[in-house]
Amino acid sequence: MIWTLKVELLFGIYAEAECIRIIEINSSSILEDLHFAIQDAVGFDNDHLYEFYISKTERSRDRIRFDDENRGIYNVTLESLYPLEKGKKLYYLFDYGDNWLFKIIKSRKKPTEPIKGLDYPRVVESIGDNPEQYPIYDE
Repeated sequence: MIWTLKVELLFGIYAEAECIRIIEINSSSILEDLHFAIQDAVGFDNDHLYEFYISKTERSRDRIRFDDENRGIYNVTLESLYPLEKGKKLYYLFDYGDNWLFKIIKSRKKPTEPIKGLDYPRVVESIGDNPEQYPIYDE
């Protein structure tokens, strides 16, 4: 089934403006697939470590982490994560130096069958420009 996810940039060292992407993705996708979908959606280079985590807030220390060491991003599917525990959210942290942090919210929109001929995941709506991953500043 195809799910709709809202991916919202919360923080990044160079973040200057609102950035929200609405992504349609297969519910059987693994977290690594979601990572690549977010990278493509915001135009980032895939050149840093990352993790997903579930917690009440982005700063909560009480987290369930998913990375290449803990519970693996390579075998955890979206449909195995949802529904999340009440009050919990899914977060995506990319680049431990620049700390690009995104909140991921599963839409209440009814899941749909994939449409033949469309490639998933895909961005269906963009709000704001892509953040600049490596800004060039004039000296």
